[in-house]
Amino acid sequence: MEYILKPWPWYISGPSIAIVMFLLLYFGRTFGMSSNLRTICAIGGADKYSDFFKFDWKSQRWNLIVVLGAVCGGFIAHFLLSDPTNINLSAETITDLNQLGFKNAGDSLLPPELFAWENVLSFKGISILLIGGLLVGFGTRYAGGCTSGHAITGLSSLQLPSLIAVVGFFIGGLIMIHLIFPILF
Repeated sequence: MEYILKPWPWYISGPSIAIVMFLLLYFGRTFGMSSNLRTICAIGGADKYSDFFKFDWKSQRWNLIVVLGAVCGGFIAHFLLSDPTNINLSAETITDLNQLGFKNAGDSLLPPELFAWENVLSFKGISILLIGGLLVGFGTRYAGGCTSGHAITGLSSLQLPSLIAVVGFFIGGLIMIHLIFPILF
């Protein structure tokens, strides 16, 4: 497929998210991908292994629509809304990325130095995915939700714990990219 439509501008997508959040809050629902994954695990029988998954998942079936929407939305965004042009990065960012080993910085959202199959399936790539997955899973459970749940639902409903969690997510991201990432790559 080729590039058919332009990505939605902020003044369409931003208010659309706000309307969805208003409707979810109005109907007493919350949004977060970790809730959806918990529902999927409970449907699959994870309640036999952990009390965390022992809940009335049938009341959360509506969450599965969010998962389906994310998959369909990702497909549509990639094949119909992706702009094939280069990413507009500053000269300083390109220099920094070149120093870290990224040869064609700005040519792709998924640089091959990280996302090419030979790199992902290497010992280093699999180790990073496993350790990162465990840390994200632990952090999501420890924080009582994921980044999307806290940053979109929690902040929309003015929850202080969500504000603290989002600040923590950003601090963790800054530590990762400025301290840990240069060591790994």
